[in-house]
Amino acid sequence: MEIISVEELKALQDSDKQINLIDVREPQEHEEFNIGGTLIPLGRFQTYDVDELEPLKDEEIILYCRSGNRSGQAAAILDIMGFNNVKNLQGGMLRWKELYGEKERK
Repeated sequence: MEIISVEELKALQDSDKQINLIDVREPQEHEEFNIGGTLIPLGRFQTYDVDELEPLKDEEIILYCRSGNRSGQAAAILDIMGFNNVKNLQGGMLRWKELYGEKERK
């Protein structure tokens, strides 16, 4: 698992490059504030119930949560499952809000 900074992710989003962005928070957190990621809560990773990610096994996947802890756990699980290019957003949404406020990307 690699890490990616909030600044690096923002630059990727601003470039309009296609990215596989996954939010591992809970649904209510996702509804309150979201930067465009697909919601797959951490609990689904813990039971290996992430079949929809299988086509992305060799592509870059960026995971995020509130602070980087849950997404780090999800990234470790994907590593075990054989995913080859998983990145954890360092500092999560706390760092995002610190740098960019609460401007959402949908």
